Amino acid sequence: MPVYRMKDRAAKGMGPGVSIKTFWGERMLASVVTLEAGGTVPLHTHPHEQLGIVLEGAVRMVIGDQEETIGPGDLYVIPPNVPHSGAGAQQRVVILDIFSPVREEYQY
Repeated sequence: MPVYRMKDRAAKGMGPGVSIKTFWGERMLASVVTLEAGGTVPLHTHPHEQLGIVLEGAVRMVIGDQEETIGPGDLYVIPPNVPHSGAGAQQRVVILDIFSPVREEYQY
């Protein structure tokens, strides 16, 4: 049974104020995303389905033509190839994202 400890996983920088820790199996990948105050994930697309839940803080999400601020306990689902972005407010934001299939570029 594979068990991973967050404290033992090095974070990978994804841009100014944004880092991830990833864990994966054969068909899905989990990514713990941390946005420091002011951190932003720019508008982008990918062929993976994505489901996320905000664990800490609040983030302004744009998914397709919808925009909303979401906070702890709020979930979102992003279909493949739909443009999306996220911007942290004035506090740290932590999100758990699940991708299917595995995002190979996030394996490290």
